[in-house]
Amino acid sequence: MVQTPSGGAGPGTAATDGLMSIGAVLNVLRDEFPDITISKIRFLESEGLVEPRRTPAGYRKFSARDVERLGHVLRMQRDHYLPLKVIRDHLDAMERGEAVPLPTVGRQPEGGEAVPEPSGTSGAARIGRAELLAAAGIEERQLDEWEAYGLIVPLPDGSYDAEAVTVATLVVELGRSGIEPRHLRVMKAAADREAGLVDQVVAPLKRHRNPQTRAHAEARTKELAGLAVKLHAALVQTALGVRLP
Repeated sequence: MVQTPSGGAGPGTAATDGLMSIGAVLNVLRDEFPDITISKIRFLESEGLVEPRRTPAGYRKFSARDVERLGHVLRMQRDHYLPLKVIRDHLDAMERGEAVPLPTVGRQPEGGEAVPEPSGTSGAARIGRAELLAAAGIEERQLDEWEAYGLIVPLPDGSYDAEAVTVATLVVELGRSGIEPRHLRVMKAAADREAGLVDQVVAPLKRHRNPQTRAHAEARTKELAGLAVKLHAALVQTALGVRLP
């Protein structure tokens, strides 16, 4: 669970009102969500998931309730792959005191157990082009360039997987150190090869006639992807002779 400060005035907090700056909120959330960024928090605000107060100068100030709500949003995205609209409606219902079950994404077979939809279906969280530009703080020409290099790929309907925000944010951060999008093609190629290897392993499960076996393929894919990411990070650290926190 996200832990919020219980007292005192830590970095970025306002001692008089107990509110926190966006930077302080980022530090609190990073304990549970290491990949969270300020851009992501701003994007969730733009989607109406949280409504921080504003100082006369326009700075955001978040309450403990805001931080807890952000934690709920990020948790439901991470653990249940729910679209933001569904998450917002669910949290709003909870705040009205309604007893609402957590929505499930996927088909419901006769036995009542949810069968996850394959990746890339309508159950996955998606954002529009304008939302992606705003969340990452980039311009149209930048996104066009990244798409040309294959770093970000739109879905068939023109929207983007929510993970595109993370990719865009990281491309921006690397760019500040002089690593241009064209330099990242080697990373994209490596990622595609790793994904192809994982897909090759789970392909027989995906083609199975039993829906529960196909559902297991989804879980197996996530497990192998996680291991591949950890191995890739370890290999990069070994090659550079550094250890990341």
